[in-house]
Amino acid sequence: MAPHAASIVGSGPNGLAAAVILARAGIRTTVFERSAHVGGGARTAELTLPGYRHDVGSAVHPLAVSSGFFRRFQLDRRVELRTPERSYGHPLDGRPAAIAYRSLDRTAHSLGVDGPAWKRFFAPLVDRAAHVAQFTGSSLVRVPDHPIAAALFGLRSLEQGGAAWNLRWRDDAAPALLTGVAAHSVQPMPSLGTAGTALSLATAGHAGGWPIPVGGSQAITDALVDDLLAHGGTIEAGVEITSLAELPPSDVVLLDVTPRALERLAGDALPDRYRRTLLDYRYGPGIAKVDFALSGPVPWSDPELQKTPTLHLGGARQAIAASEATVARGRHSDDPYVLVSQPSIVDDSRAPAGHHVLWAYTHVPSGSTVDQTEAITRQIERWAPGFRDLILASTSATAAQMEIENPNYIGGDIAAGAATLRQLIARPSLSPEPWRTPVPGLYLCSSATPPGPGVHGLSGAYAARSALKHEFGLHRLPALGIGQGW
Repeated sequence: MAPHAASIVGSGPNGLAAAVILARAGIRTTVFERSAHVGGGARTAELTLPGYRHDVGSAVHPLAVSSGFFRRFQLDRRVELRTPERSYGHPLDGRPAAIAYRSLDRTAHSLGVDGPAWKRFFAPLVDRAAHVAQFTGSSLVRVPDHPIAAALFGLRSLEQGGAAWNLRWRDDAAPALLTGVAAHSVQPMPSLGTAGTALSLATAGHAGGWPIPVGGSQAITDALVDDLLAHGGTIEAGVEITSLAELPPSDVVLLDVTPRALERLAGDALPDRYRRTLLDYRYGPGIAKVDFALSGPVPWSDPELQKTPTLHLGGARQAIAASEATVARGRHSDDPYVLVSQPSIVDDSRAPAGHHVLWAYTHVPSGSTVDQTEAITRQIERWAPGFRDLILASTSATAAQMEIENPNYIGGDIAAGAATLRQLIARPSLSPEPWRTPVPGLYLCSSATPPGPGVHGLSGAYAARSALKHEFGLHRLPALGIGQGW
């Protein structure tokens, strides 16, 4: 039996990443999950009809390619990742859709008058894509390892995050294409948070693409679980931890939970100042999600969109910015931004032959109880007339229901905290090691720590690395690849 023990609360990708690392380091590791299902948002299930497999949370995984943890874990050897030529698309009224191809040159050519500007903007980042991923995938409270890449990224974020965000562009297509990605941040725009999100994801789209795992996001969770179990780890599903006192004796505890839940679990063990920091942490707007089972492919007016797995609906840049501002003010938008994934166009295991699944969400005020099925359907119909006729079944989750399903989604906030400037730097506290709490042996490993939201496993990996160093005196990570050991 291993001489040391670790307990992890929460089995999302970050909790599982931390568990894999600790188990590989020879520490007896147990993961506790309140749900009967493991994986948090990285899960796939038959939500509508038998044979139609929908991603419960995340569906497309640009960070799976750029994540340092997943590269060391050799995810691409454990899961079949299909990376389409078209990373994402953006339909526009009365004209062809804007498409971001993996090829930067092809994208620039397709954008017409703004093509040269798009290439000048992204080429220095794409050329340094690995350095950009390392910078954006780390805590900002540190000296960057690659200062040129960081400076290039920062200058472009300042441009697209401020009053100058339209000065570069002469037409509508390029700024709309970039704004659709920026809206992943679920924040009013322009801002540094929305610009940083856009640059990070768009650079990944041109460098490594936006892959889709065959079998759904569940395949990523299954790969992590299999590795954990193979190295002596255990998982206790259907067990809700309401206090740290309920955990077995452990040398280290890692929590894949929100700052609010950390405060509740640890209680008086936390110093007052740190406790106030956790309670002051702010959450953003929510999402409302709808999954559709379809009798055929979506009839997009622009045929290019029928070959593009990820789409951003909302029209021109100004329209999306107005919609996001409305949501930030606590109201539902009449012209909502809708994020769409059609994974079955590249993975036919998701639905019966000739049929398809469609995943879609829109942004709503925190805690909203309003069903968005009609609003999302109407926005899809805007660019795909006849879509309604293909719907065999649908299932909806309001923002309030998202939180019931996963308490980490406070008010439906899937980003685990508002991407404000303050919380980009202090997430949740201002520290070079924000994963480490003031309580000895207690660590936070959720997306509320750097580098933030996304299926990348890095928040868990950084927390585990910190725990190995401070609790066990181990200053290097164990090997994580297939068949590798210390």
